[in-house]
Amino acid sequence: MAMIMERTVDLEQMGQAARTASRQLATMTTDAKNRALLAIAEELEARAAQILEQNALDMADGRAKGLSSALLDRLMLNEDRIRALAADTRKVVGLPDPVGAELESRLLPNGIRLSRRRIPIGVLGVIYEARPNVTIDIATLCLKTGNAVILRGGSETLRTNLALVEVIHAALARNDIPAAAVQYIDSPDRALVTQLLRLDRYVDMIIPRGGASLHKLCKEQATIPVITGGIGVCHLFVDASADLARALDVVENAKVQRPSVCNALDTVLVHEAVAEPFLAMLAERMAARGVELRANGAALEMLRRAASTAQVVEAGPDDFDQEWMALILGVKIIDGVESAIQHIYDHGSEHSDGILTNDWQHAVRFVDAINSSAVFVNASTRFNDGGQFGLGAEVAVSTQKLHARGPMGLEELTTYKWVCLGDWHVRP
Repeated sequence: MAMIMERTVDLEQMGQAARTASRQLATMTTDAKNRALLAIAEELEARAAQILEQNALDMADGRAKGLSSALLDRLMLNEDRIRALAADTRKVVGLPDPVGAELESRLLPNGIRLSRRRIPIGVLGVIYEARPNVTIDIATLCLKTGNAVILRGGSETLRTNLALVEVIHAALARNDIPAAAVQYIDSPDRALVTQLLRLDRYVDMIIPRGGASLHKLCKEQATIPVITGGIGVCHLFVDASADLARALDVVENAKVQRPSVCNALDTVLVHEAVAEPFLAMLAERMAARGVELRANGAALEMLRRAASTAQVVEAGPDDFDQEWMALILGVKIIDGVESAIQHIYDHGSEHSDGILTNDWQHAVRFVDAINSSAVFVNASTRFNDGGQFGLGAEVAVSTQKLHARGPMGLEELTTYKWVCLGDWHVRP
């Protein structure tokens, strides 16, 4: 394998450059930003062969290191995925620019006109793992909202990410935008992550995209506000009133459409009144799709009776707390909507959870009680996505309570300032 040379990174210098670039970006017109985004889409298509060449090297290294199939799927780019990245970039061009929009305006009794206006956050630090598409997603959303960004991707995607950053810088150069608007920490040295987390003189917000260990590190080490999320222990509850055939289709989609992502289904909860017929159907369908089922108690017995071809394993003590990111599905029988709600309280991560039902009262109760970043009624958890929600690309899916929840699109990358228009007013 071709070796990746160690690089010296001066984060202080990167931070200074990002802060300077952010001031220029903050006052750019929407047309200027859109021209840069269109250039990124064009460069992606023009340089697809070079990107795929570097991605193939990363994939070969990943296989040699024994990366899981889920991680390899997240790492892999192909022509279709590059075309999709270009298409998503063009979609962002078509979205309204939130910067400068007035959130409210009112005239005070003293004659002062007071308003709140959207502005960029400033400089973002984004730390992520084996998802090279994130490099483009973040860069496009940050440019559209006038934010500078310092990126730090996983070492397993270094070649691919460097190729994508070359695409971005070529597009920026075509539009006289400083390269420091989008910078990449091109060294796998993990000590640089901690340094980035403490670069509060220049960086305004940290967004981690990865597993629990990365989120824990960011929350413990950062001296900068951190947006947490992206860890999805996702559930669907099949209610007694559900259309079982259609519920099965939703469960299948949520589990297997792309099992390696954070909004893929991890546990299906089944009402005891429909457990026997539904689990028989589930066992057959999941066997055909190569999904291993983890269950205990009555669910385990029913699944083992239902289909000898299904791979059924007794659930371990922590299995209902797992984000599988693989073709594994937890199965549990419960006695009603309240038990489903309690199970999600106990085992969920407030990411993506849903109910499959024809009982509107149960749907309302579930939606009111579950405070996940997105709650679904008769729909797959796979829809918790910026593109699917019409936000264009997304920076992350936030599961925290402050500032932003769910897919973080353009508006979530802005804050606001008060604008006070007076007539030579002085405070009495």
